[in-house]
Amino acid sequence: MKRKLGTTLIVPAMLLGLIAAAPVFAQTSNTSAGQSMDNAGSSAVNAAKSAYHGTATALSDTDITAKVKMALDKNRVTKNEDIHVDTVAGVVTLNGNVRTSRDKHRAQLIARSTSGVRSVVNDLAVLSSAKSGS
Repeated sequence: MKRKLGTTLIVPAMLLGLIAAAPVFAQTSNTSAGQSMDNAGSSAVNAAKSAYHGTATALSDTDITAKVKMALDKNRVTKNEDIHVDTVAGVVTLNGNVRTSRDKHRAQLIARSTSGVRSVVNDLAVLSSAKSGS
């Protein structure tokens, strides 16, 4: 009889303890889920910001490239030269061939004075008079 009485008291007491502890477990679980949601949301926001800045930089670089090309085309010294312009993060790179060192220097000055240009890498090659006469 004692055994039955002990079981009758212990089992309900354990169940009552588990029921009482359930909200604590649920709260811990919800907190973890909430933190995971916050982290996921923060990651998504950071990814969106990064994509925005990358797109904005690319658009800015495209704009700078167009401005430099137009300025080179408007200048009588560089108008007919074979100059290619590439821009990455505001750094303009000039490639191609020009007839004289004066033309090379002029192209660099034009690029450097263009709005938005941070620096210029001048990789223009000066054609020798022997090559241009061939």
